[in-house]
Amino acid sequence: MDFKQEVINTLQKHVKVDVGPLLTTPPDSKMGDYAFPCFKLGQNPKEAAEKLKEKIMLPNAIAKAEVLGPYLNFFINPTILTESILTEIYRKQKTYGQQKYGKGIIAMDYSHPNIAKPFSVGHLRSTVIGNCLYKTLKTVGYEPLALNYLGDWGTQFGKLIVAFTKWGNKEDLKEEPIKYLLKLYVKFHEEAEKEDSLNQQARDEFKKLEDGNQDSIKLWELFRELSLKEFHRIYKILNMEFDSYDGEASVNKQVPLAIEEIKEKIKTEMSDGALIVNLEEFKMPPMLLLKSDGATTYHSRDMATAFKRLRKLRAQKLLYIVGSEQKLHFKQLFKVLEMMGYSPENFIHADFGLIRFPEGKMSTRKGRVIFLEDLLSKAIETIEKIIEEKNPHLPNKEKVAEQVGVGAIIFADLSNERTRNINFDWDRMLSFDGETGPYIQYTHARACSIIRNAKSKHSIEPSLHISFDVLHNEEEQALLKHLYSYPEVLQRVSDSYKPHHLAQYLIMLSQLFNEFYHACPVLSDLSKQMKARVLLVDCVRQVLANGLDVMGIHAPEEM
Repeated sequence: MDFKQEVINTLQKHVKVDVGPLLTTPPDSKMGDYAFPCFKLGQNPKEAAEKLKEKIMLPNAIAKAEVLGPYLNFFINPTILTESILTEIYRKQKTYGQQKYGKGIIAMDYSHPNIAKPFSVGHLRSTVIGNCLYKTLKTVGYEPLALNYLGDWGTQFGKLIVAFTKWGNKEDLKEEPIKYLLKLYVKFHEEAEKEDSLNQQARDEFKKLEDGNQDSIKLWELFRELSLKEFHRIYKILNMEFDSYDGEASVNKQVPLAIEEIKEKIKTEMSDGALIVNLEEFKMPPMLLLKSDGATTYHSRDMATAFKRLRKLRAQKLLYIVGSEQKLHFKQLFKVLEMMGYSPENFIHADFGLIRFPEGKMSTRKGRVIFLEDLLSKAIETIEKIIEEKNPHLPNKEKVAEQVGVGAIIFADLSNERTRNINFDWDRMLSFDGETGPYIQYTHARACSIIRNAKSKHSIEPSLHISFDVLHNEEEQALLKHLYSYPEVLQRVSDSYKPHHLAQYLIMLSQLFNEFYHACPVLSDLSKQMKARVLLVDCVRQVLANGLDVMGIHAPEEM
């Protein structure tokens, strides 16, 4: 039941203002569940609230209405709330939260590691934020496309080809491809500081690659194939997949066509031999389409890619999950698309803050990189030690350790407000105290344990054959109201593109459940109460599992 809509319908019969946007939630649940401000109903809002209270006829779903200052506050009928929410979760199970809130295809660009470079901690944020947003958007009704726009083109490949030709060999490459290519990349930059002509050689090599030189292409294909193999291994640990791994190189042949279309529709100009779109009137630097040597740029490739997604994939929106450092890049990109006639609201840059390191900014050129796999491995090893110490007889210890360790890393990222920077701290990321992923997973496991005990010791299975009027304690009602708000939280995440709202919701659900668990004995002597509380526990278990799944985190049944 949509209790908010019940209140809106009740009020709208008696007031001329639009009730929906004005209805709020009181800061304290003791003040009610919904509050309607009466400032616009007369010079004396309190008096207006009193008059309005006299006029309205409350539906069964609303227990009472009270005037609190200038507000008319409404209290949900606890028995109807209990029956409504527990019935819906019990019947829908894994599909609870799914809705038809949004519609249309959204092309999502996230993760996008660079070929021939390490899958580092620097890629963590785009990867896990993107995966969570993909799952959220799908849950609320959109048709998202998970596009892993690999960094597989650009001058850095000219640098790698030069480095590999001068100092590399294929045997070492195949042994540890990414680490070996990183070593060559670092060596190139060290040598280029002594011999500047190497940079021009790299530019020449990339131009040969763009022009279709077969030797260059074969070497590039080898780098790409070996890199993708490594990336797939990491994605398997993170339990995620993509609809496409087409990178920048996939639009190489479409770029000249895109540039011609841009030249036809808007004004372009030459500047020092390079082709640009002048954005001075929008207080932005020019957008570079072609370099002076005729080579393409990030922008020209991104324009070609945008055309492909809008036309071939029929996407209504393009969503880029890319770091805040690229804000200007996307402002320029979106402005040029707008100049070409596209609606600006169809393009979203969900930017995020950096992961900062104590020793300074991470740099591939200097070889100062933390491999994401090393971080995940350390998290898993830490959990294995904790399990060995606290629950050595746990079945599937290795599997649970991986689920909890990886979950800890994902949650540590997603629980931060997206646009804020994160200070990289091993201890903080792997902490299992307080508001963490393992705390939520443990709460889920505790709920599973209660259900198992109810079945084995009391022969009680979660079912709808209960008395809904027995769950009237404060802790029970707080838990029920929080369960009720889960679909709304998913909508908030999909509207803001900020997963931390879901993280906060799951932390609060876990805290409310633990307060309930300590205040209300589930497996009590009272048969009616026990059956009702077992169903409530099972519904909490289900919503925790659903929410963790949307975040890309497993929900172990035992820990």
